[in-house]
Amino acid sequence: MAVVNLQRYYARIYSLLHARRDCDVEALTLEEFERERFAVVEGRIQFWDGSRLVFTETLTTRGVTLVKTRYAYQYHDEQGRLRFRYDNAPHHPQIATHPHHKHVVEPRSGVERIEAATAPNLDEVLREIEGFVYL
Repeated sequence: MAVVNLQRYYARIYSLLHARRDCDVEALTLEEFERERFAVVEGRIQFWDGSRLVFTETLTTRGVTLVKTRYAYQYHDEQGRLRFRYDNAPHHPQIATHPHHKHVVEPRSGVERIEAATAPNLDEVLREIEGFVYL
């Protein structure tokens, strides 16, 4: 049952990205580790303006439930400068939503700040990117 859920999840991501007319899916992979009952989904998407999203999700099956245990969604502008990154690496324990957080880089100053954040899904990240791409 868990493998079916994983395949369904991957198919949803594949459809979500390939249905978009404003980006090119440069890479999208699913690597399954059946014995450990987990998988890694990785993607790289370039938008029409030259900006790029790189993401990775580690998924684990718990019974019949698919759980995202690790993630990183990193968005760069057309010059390759980081604009934001969501992740759950446990390196900012001072954040209220630890380990979930967001790195935000101010475009003019290049100063990075860390913000509290909940774990986003890919749909939410794509909607946020639309705010940059279609200003």
